[in-house]
Amino acid sequence: MTQSPVYMSGHLAPVADEIDAADLPVTGTLPPELTGRYVRNGPNPLPGELPDHWFFGHGMLHGVRLRDGRAEWYRNRWVRTGYLAGRPEVRPDGTRDLSIVSANTHVIQHAGRMLALEEGGLPYEVTPELDTVGAHDFGGRLSTAMTAHPKQDPVTGELHFFGYGAFAPHLTCHRLDASGELAYSREVTVPGGTMMHDFAITEHHVVWLDLPLTFRPELAGKTMPYQWDDGYGARLGVMRHDRPDALVRWFDVDPCYVFHVGNAHEDASGRIVLDAARYARADFTAVWNTAGSTDDPAGPAAAAAASPSGAARLHRWTLDPATGAASEEALDDRAVEFPTFDDELVGRGSRYLYAVTGTEIVKYDLSGGAVTGHTLPPLTVTGEAVFVPATSGPRREDDGWLLSITTTADGSASRLLVLEASDLAAGPVAAVDLPRGVPAGFHGNWFADEPAS
Repeated sequence: MTQSPVYMSGHLAPVADEIDAADLPVTGTLPPELTGRYVRNGPNPLPGELPDHWFFGHGMLHGVRLRDGRAEWYRNRWVRTGYLAGRPEVRPDGTRDLSIVSANTHVIQHAGRMLALEEGGLPYEVTPELDTVGAHDFGGRLSTAMTAHPKQDPVTGELHFFGYGAFAPHLTCHRLDASGELAYSREVTVPGGTMMHDFAITEHHVVWLDLPLTFRPELAGKTMPYQWDDGYGARLGVMRHDRPDALVRWFDVDPCYVFHVGNAHEDASGRIVLDAARYARADFTAVWNTAGSTDDPAGPAAAAAASPSGAARLHRWTLDPATGAASEEALDDRAVEFPTFDDELVGRGSRYLYAVTGTEIVKYDLSGGAVTGHTLPPLTVTGEAVFVPATSGPRREDDGWLLSITTTADGSASRLLVLEASDLAAGPVAAVDLPRGVPAGFHGNWFADEPAS
């Protein structure tokens, strides 16, 4: 008997339809400051489809509306992309249609637009009710794919992002101004086509991750066409993002892979400090193979729950542009993924970082060294924990909440957990029972209501 791929079963199993539910049951007390929508994206094939890799499922948004201490609704919607509609990827003139994308990885908001993202093509605009508006190319000016991990500068309001490609140009840097206009694009020279999933910014710099996951054309159309390449090397690049002609200063590092960075900043000596979830080769291979096979469930969202040896460890790189030296330090030996922090501190020094192990939500005090966490009930898996800052009065950095969707290992039930970020060990202050099991997915965001005028 043929075994079903792991991403089609248990807590990864897709749902077959779109539903709406109102007045959701709440345990505990929802903070009244949480007035808005939590939306999470992830892959979800249509009924009857069997994608060749977990990452290939169509994007599906799951949303929970909170207001005045109530959970008003849950709804889920596929992002109605050209890929979902079955349109061909290649146009009659031989060019690639960048709207043929799954849009299954992240969801952000910039300049009044909510965008569903996946790094293979254009972003898709969606409404606060999760309906699809359509592909968005910033007035025809975006001619490359857009990363699923753009970074918004909290001071300027600019959105920094990039597109990578299997063929030249392999890497293109972009910047939107605070009004959402594409203000800047430039090619960045790298040796070949690599899968650059994430990057970082500081106050003045972009930090590139040029790592040894390279394009393999013979795998295209069969599975994810990127594989580890020992011959490619590994390096981090530092580039001023306020100078159109800025050169990239490259720093060789030990071979590794990074799906997700935490924060980065410039220290008092002008060095670039980057924290990220780092995979050694063996750990990466274990995760990469199971995300497209019939082995035990893994993948970045749940690797630690399934195989503690097959996931990333939190590391710090310190890059010194004055000397060209790069140092690397392991910050913890537990297997973690999906690092998050207070987005109001993007590119600046931050004290706290949050991550998940699959069965635990973890908080790192990067100044004091303490690590605390909240462990989930048995046979329960957590997704990314999104930090939502408190909005009333002056606050410390960790005054706020962590929101995360948890799912039972058999996929039968899910909850939205709300935890005090300042005291994870106390457990959830509230939990919203969702009307269905929500498949473990990728990334989400909190979209607060605009203040009443």
